Amino acid sequence: MKALELSVKPTVLKLGGSVITHKDKAFTANLKAIGRLAEEIADAKTPQLIVVHGGGSFGHPLAKEYAIKEGFRGGAAQLLGFTKTHQAMITLNNMVLEALIQHNIPAMTVAPSSFIVSKSGRITAMTNEPLKRLLKMGSVPLLYGDVVLDSDKGFTVLSGDQLVASTAVQFGAGRIIIGIDEDGLFTGDPKKPGRHSIIRKCTLRELRRLWRKLESTSVFDVTGGMRGKMVELAAAIETGIPTLIVNASKSQRIYRALRGEKVIGTFIEKD
Repeated sequence: MKALELSVKPTVLKLGGSVITHKDKAFTANLKAIGRLAEEIADAKTPQLIVVHGGGSFGHPLAKEYAIKEGFRGGAAQLLGFTKTHQAMITLNNMVLEALIQHNIPAMTVAPSSFIVSKSGRITAMTNEPLKRLLKMGSVPLLYGDVVLDSDKGFTVLSGDQLVASTAVQFGAGRIIIGIDEDGLFTGDPKKPGRHSIIRKCTLRELRRLWRKLESTSVFDVTGGMRGKMVELAAAIETGIPTLIVNASKSQRIYRALRGEKVIGTFIEKD
């Protein structure tokens, strides 16, 4: 079968779970933020766009409760937890999908568990044809952090950040935009006391030095917190895909990032 060629390098946009949900309230979406972000995406009119969103207060509590990341240990209770976690992500995804459609964005959800298999928590098999065909038609594939089958563990958690990096590499993305609840990367944890300055621009080498210093977020994050995000993103950045981290909780930041306009954030590129 002949591969489908894309006329424009895709943009991979990640909407963090901390932005689209209230992380301190289980199973509570931030509908106002979701609606605003959908409007900004619609206004930006970005060609060849892939959107990925995190789990926030939907997937993470259940993944922790049932130890999904550690793998299947046997037993009906954990197996049910696996399906509950997936169901929770579907629930959140439907809210994001509905908002995109309401703003006339032809988004189409593709569940990662339906086309990805991992081995010891790392993606080893990824069927790209459905996403390529959606992009070729002008649709916006909508993905999310999910639970997936794993050849070693039985099942595990696939973080939205690993999904972003892998998808960007597989599709030769022109850029990655990560929307979080902070203005970018800082010299320390901005949620903790102390004087921490924003890092406007850095190389991959500088990023690797930075993540050795930064502490994980104080709130439990089954996918690794900010340090985990940087580790995952490095896999894409080292292939030459520039990455911009911006505050998606602030109005117009995602719009400006998608439009290529000047915006507060952290720009990371290969050395």
